[in-house]
Formats: sequence, C-alpha cells, structure tokens
Amino acid sequence: MYQICSLAALAAQKGWKEWQFYSAKFFLMAVPIVFLYGICIGSFLNVVIIRLPRGESLIKRSSHCMTCGAKIRIIDLIPVFSWLFLRGRCHSCGEKISPRYPIVEALNGFLYLACFAAFGMNANAFLMCIFASLLVCIAFIDWDTMDMYIPMLLIIAALAIPSHFLTRITIMDRVIGLFAVSVPFFLIGEISGAFIKKKTGEKIRGIELGDTILMACAGVYLGWKAVVPAAFIGIILGAIVGIILKKKTAESKMAFGPFLCIGLLLGAMFGEELTKMYLEFMRSSFYPETAYMLLCSVFR
Repeated sequence: MYQICSLAALAAQKGWKEWQFYSAKFFLMAVPIVFLYGICIGSFLNVVIIRLPRGESLIKRSSHCMTCGAKIRIIDLIPVFSWLFLRGRCHSCGEKISPRYPIVEALNGFLYLACFAAFGMNANAFLMCIFASLLVCIAFIDWDTMDMYIPMLLIIAALAIPSHFLTRITIMDRVIGLFAVSVPFFLIGEISGAFIKKKTGEKIRGIELGDTILMACAGVYLGWKAVVPAAFIGIILGAIVGIILKKKTAESKMAFGPFLCIGLLLGAMFGEELTKMYLEFMRSSFYPETAYMLLCSVFR
C-alpha cells in the first residue's frame, strides 16, 4: 500500500500523462484491481443493455430474474463468478441465464486492462475506460434493437473536453475528426436511402443516422488520425460478417454499430500509429530515398 501511495505521489509530481507501471510488483497488484473494477462496471452495463431499450429505470428496481422475477441475492451479484457458481441458472426457478451476462462483464474487464496497458496508469486511460464501456453498451443495444441512443453518443463527444487537457490531440484534429467519417457516412446514407426507396418503396438507409452520429462524436473525442482507420476497420469487419450472414440466412440487413465500435476501440489504441505508417508509405511512394530510409528503419 505504501508503494502504491508513493507511486501515486510520484505520478502527481510528474503529471498524469507519464504515470506508467513502474515495477513488476506494482503491475501484478494493479492488474487484478483494474480487472475487478472492470467486471463490476460490466455488471451495471448489463443492466443498461437490458433495461434501456425497454424504457425501464436503471436504478429504481433491484436486479431480478428475467423469467420468474425473483430478486437476485446479494451473493449472486458477484460479476462473472456468480454465473459460474450457479452454472448459468437462476437460484429460484432454475431457468437458464444467458451466458452473455458474464461475457459482457469479462469483456469490460479485459477492455479496462487493455486501456491501461495501451495508455498507462493515467487519467487519459480512465477516460478511455469510460469510452470503452459506452461502446460496449452501444454495440450490444444496437445488435439487439438496431437502434442507438443519442444521449449515450453525446457523452462520447463530451469526453473530448477533459481529453483536450490530457492528450496532444489538437482542436483542429478534433474538428477534422468530426467531419472526416460522418460526412461520407451521411452522404452514403442519403444516396443509398433514395436509391432503395425508389427501387423497393421502403425508407431504408445504407448507413443509418445513428452510425453517422457515432462516428462524428467519436471523431471529436479521438481526432481524425484515430477515427479514420477505425472506420476502415469497422467497414471491413461489417462486410465480412455481412457476407457470412447473407450466405447462411439470406438476410442482408444487420446492425453496423457493433463493428464500428470494434473499429473505434482498435482505432483509439492503434489508430494514430496506423495513420503514421500509411502517411509514411504514401510519402515513400513519391520519394524513393524516403522509401529506402523507411525500409532500413523497419528491417534494421
């Protein structure tokens, strides 16, 4: 405990941006704490994912079985582990409990670990954890209902305010990020919507407004260097899964949001590096000496 306090004091002196895992001992102590914190938050995310689309209160009613309505015991509220101990069944009626509950909890725990591993033990990583949890909710709700909740998306944009003081992302990068993906998505949605309506009479957009707003809000928070590769990753994943689903079910309509959320998570962690690599590659295409230096740096 003294070591943790000392490291916290040192981090406060150096600035939150430079707080890293200073020793293996601290790392071993921090990982379980971060993971447990993540799965506890993941337990609440399950409540949001289930109740929000139904219009139910998130805090008024205690957790209960979705089949028999029995109140869940306190001992059965331990994230992940309670589901394992109960063997995936309700303690009252014995009905099966969806494995998605522990999956969401564990996923959030691992995402928190990934955020702290990628950004260090600092305030920016804490913001990224909030961002990751929001994306988990958005992805699962969109998969279930093919709908997104605007207030949840706006929270992502609001993260840009504290992020401005914790990162090197400039205001211009955020402004470009606001429009870099959302404008093409909006135009594709409008054009495809008009085409589909003319052909089938149905008012269906190729890319829904929720996906467009998601990328706009994420662009404000992450900047264009992260959101652009995130969009490409999401599009590729969505296309692959879409082709597989169409072959198996002959259904072409599916939620695009979950794949964009995966892309945004990867873009947040690796997007700037991917953008730099791409720009270096493009520059090397015009300047042979730059290509030579790039190859030397890669294979040295």
